[in-house]
Amino acid sequence: MKNVMSGSAGNVFQAGAVRDVHFHSSPREALAPFQLPPVPRFFVSRKAELAALRPGELVVLSGPGGVGKTSLAVRWLQDRRAAFPDGQLYVDLGAHAPAGPVAPEEALEGFLHALGVTEIPPQLSRRAALFRTVTARRRLSVLLDNAVSAAQVRPLLPTSGTVVVTSRWRLSPLGLDGARFVDVAPMGIDESVELLDSVVGQGRLAREPDAAQEVARLCGGLPIALSVVGARLSTRPWRTFEREVVELRDDRLPALDESASVRSVLDLSYVELPARQARLYRLCAWLPGSTFDVSVAAAMIEEPEYDVEDALEDLVEKSLLSEAGDDRFRFHDLLRVHARGKTDPDRTAAVRRAVEWYLARAVEADLVVAPDRHRAGPAYRTARRDAYPSPEEAMEWLAGERENLVRAVEVAPADLRWQLCEPLWALFQHHHLYSDWISTYRLGVAAAGECGEPLAQARLRTRLALALINTGVVDEAVAELEAVLPLNDPISRSTALTLLGRVSEPERALRLYREALALRTRDRGRGQARRRIGEALTALGRYAEAIAELELAESLLSDPAEQARARTFLARACRLAGDRARAQALLDSALDGLSRSPVHLADVHLELAELADDPRPHRLAALACYDDETDPQAVRIQALLDQDRGAAGVIPQRREG
Repeated sequence: MKNVMSGSAGNVFQAGAVRDVHFHSSPREALAPFQLPPVPRFFVSRKAELAALRPGELVVLSGPGGVGKTSLAVRWLQDRRAAFPDGQLYVDLGAHAPAGPVAPEEALEGFLHALGVTEIPPQLSRRAALFRTVTARRRLSVLLDNAVSAAQVRPLLPTSGTVVVTSRWRLSPLGLDGARFVDVAPMGIDESVELLDSVVGQGRLAREPDAAQEVARLCGGLPIALSVVGARLSTRPWRTFEREVVELRDDRLPALDESASVRSVLDLSYVELPARQARLYRLCAWLPGSTFDVSVAAAMIEEPEYDVEDALEDLVEKSLLSEAGDDRFRFHDLLRVHARGKTDPDRTAAVRRAVEWYLARAVEADLVVAPDRHRAGPAYRTARRDAYPSPEEAMEWLAGERENLVRAVEVAPADLRWQLCEPLWALFQHHHLYSDWISTYRLGVAAAGECGEPLAQARLRTRLALALINTGVVDEAVAELEAVLPLNDPISRSTALTLLGRVSEPERALRLYREALALRTRDRGRGQARRRIGEALTALGRYAEAIAELELAESLLSDPAEQARARTFLARACRLAGDRARAQALLDSALDGLSRSPVHLADVHLELAELADDPRPHRLAALACYDDETDPQAVRIQALLDQDRGAAGVIPQRREG
């Protein structure tokens, strides 16, 4: 079997039997990412810690949970946004997340996508090296929040820029990487009183200075506890600091661990919540992902959105939730732990309702992105087909909810798990999100088998196999595809045969493509299969047969982009057969049809380069089709240009990426 990763990266989704999403985007300059959370609403003092932070360094902020490490880092970085014109990256590394810490390779994938990289290798070492390459000479900052270890942090360090790490541990091994360590201790009494005053306001502290100081002491100097108490007082003008002192003393836990103050304060706040707010607090803590919006919260508790929105905003006012952007919310990790400690008999059913909500929304988006694709899931039968005005907006929703959708797959019961994998196909395929693609589809394949859904399992197997092929895991891919072949489903079987052809030598590939063709009944499927047959015949040097197959393929295809793609391969066969004039005419006509598919347009320019006396202009045009200069095909084109430079003694100008 050949190494399929050695060919054009642009051919990742060219298999006619599997590439059924017609969603393209024109190349554009990637916007500088500014991913930091909002600036904390209440932030006081911390003068010594702020003074210890300096641009251009690796700094580790360590301290107990709830002490305000993230708020300190966000405030400092947001205040200096102008110093980082190339972007501010952020990731919550999830040291205390219910799903466990974030793997470095997952964080790197997010960073690289944010920086405009589209082809991301699967291996951690290669991702880290690529990240260092992309960040060289860039003026950016990186906030690595809630880190669990130095090993988790090291691959995420850019070549240049400012890095701030927050952790409950000191992460001393990062000293070898030049880190400076800043301990973030609980606030003193004066600072704590200042924070309380900023939250409560109206001069109330001046009326009870001694009681206010005692409240500050009982909160242990932890900003999260102080904010919750302050929020409780600010919404109750009649409530006194003395009453807070009495209730905190009665409820305070004897253990002196870092979260004792928080638990004490939260228990008092929780028992005073109205029923709807208390239910939201208990159940939303079990939502998949780190942020959520009003709609899924409303679905979870089965109440109207306008009531739920008001209740969520009240929880924000009480500092029991944080804002995570427009109409989005998040739990502090200590608050999530506290909320999950509150028993709710409806929890399992509520999580299922949340997963069903994500499934319904994802299906609606998928139907707009790819309206004509075959589906197995029952959710598609009754779903709206006009929920989004355009494929671009539908894809934008899928991309924005990516983390929640992936986490939903992980927590979903088996009957929903395999169904939720289906609408993620377009997202994974378009953005090449191989880590999530492979992990979720492995779960989906197992779930479909558990539920006795052989057709769905076969479809998921072929899509899993495509991701495995594109990441070089060929043996596992072949095993998945061979498991599909005995099934009496023409679509799954023809897809499996086509993918097996992709990892086979030309003679075997030709046999497999012809077998796949025999299973195709629709013109489009037959046209794609014949295009593959034409490619294999070209590779075998059987140019006359290849030309006949590719001409027939073009006649069967109705989509202009697919027709242009077939003409590109037809032009190659004509050129190799000696008919350069026809090859030139075919390529000229293919240019318009592929104007919105830059990667495929690059292939046209590479073919034109083979016909030109001076190939450099066409190779430069091909290179310009790639936003990501590290894309394997872009690297190959650059190598050809370097050869041209050596031969001609000139230096071609690269497109700035």
